[in-house]
Amino acid sequence: MNSIDAVKAILVIEALRKGLPPQRGVDLYSVGSEKLIEGIKKFHLSGISERGIIRFINGSWGAGKTHFFRLLREVAFENNCLVSNVELNVNDAALNKFESVFYAIVRNVATPTYFSETTINDAAPFGRVAQESLAFLSTGTRSLDNELAHEHYTKASESLLADHSIDIDFKKMVQKYWETFLPEGAAPAIQEQTRSEILQWFSGEGAIGTYRKKFGVNKIVNKNNAKLMLQSLAGFVRLSGYRGLIILFDEAEQAYSIMRHSALRDAHNNLLSLINNVETLPGLFLIYATTPDFFTDPKHGIVIYGALAGRIGRPEQRPPRALDNIWNLDAVITQLQDYQVAGKKIREIYLSAYPESQQSIPDEKHVETFIADLDKMYPSLSAIRFWRVMVTALVTHLDDYMEGEVRPTEKLYGDVMEQLREE
Repeated sequence: MNSIDAVKAILVIEALRKGLPPQRGVDLYSVGSEKLIEGIKKFHLSGISERGIIRFINGSWGAGKTHFFRLLREVAFENNCLVSNVELNVNDAALNKFESVFYAIVRNVATPTYFSETTINDAAPFGRVAQESLAFLSTGTRSLDNELAHEHYTKASESLLADHSIDIDFKKMVQKYWETFLPEGAAPAIQEQTRSEILQWFSGEGAIGTYRKKFGVNKIVNKNNAKLMLQSLAGFVRLSGYRGLIILFDEAEQAYSIMRHSALRDAHNNLLSLINNVETLPGLFLIYATTPDFFTDPKHGIVIYGALAGRIGRPEQRPPRALDNIWNLDAVITQLQDYQVAGKKIREIYLSAYPESQQSIPDEKHVETFIADLDKMYPSLSAIRFWRVMVTALVTHLDDYMEGEVRPTEKLYGDVMEQLREE
């Protein structure tokens, strides 16, 4: 592997050492989801630009929702889509206040090039989307290497203004953002301030009077137009040369159980509205990850709202298929052989991260035996999932070989379980 791959490999190993899915590189060791992922690409991503789609994920704590989301994110980028990962919680992105959800979508949207960078230091991801859009519409590339020529700005603006799927004020703010890249613009510090103010408009911050005076818009993003703005965002993404935008909604634990009854009703109504109207939002693929209580809880679950429960349904007790409305991760059965295949992949990542370990760490056969021994020790009713135990123990085991002090498997297993319980 080249040096970039080596850095990526180190980041993967460092995450797995803690029993966590890495931000990047999940696809390097993932097993068991191949059929579902291929189905998602075939049935959903291939037609995302023509229609809106919504799917649900059911999974108990530790079932692999975060792992699956990060795998989906990499698949989405490979298929020329943008991704926004949003945690739904009562403080920052509550579904009963859909405008806060839109703000979170904008704050967290990422492009493939943004994601591929080893060090991400861009504090305004949507600004990156707008900049790449300007480059694409004016030059057909994703970067502005030189100063923006007036004819390029004009070309991009004409394409933007001609797109009737995008709200007029949304267009104006994007256009104003693009203007800051023109060569005769203000001093760099002023330009950055202007860009920051424009991005705040997309987050619902500031007063309408200020924006009207400075940028010529007639509204700010609020609860009355947030769904319209989501439609505009989808249109803008497609205009910018991407297939669409995948929004990964990760419901925070107990997000609904601490809501007041009126807030819960509003959240359910907003979710039902999304489901009923998603097909009219081409370019959007909404994936909503939640826990079994979401479906069955008699006080806060969707069972209290018949119309919503009828539209979503219940998880089927079988491995998920791409066309299912609910992908039930709790029904995924992972065999010992799957863990062993993943373990051998992790060994290869370890070698890429630490090439000097070639002569120190054990071979693939040893890895298979080690994972089989862990499987025998692991209690079936443990609160900690075996996936997490296996990846943490394996990387720690390889570390032991690198250090020249190898613990017996029983001792290592006990140490890892204690570590994971504490965390």
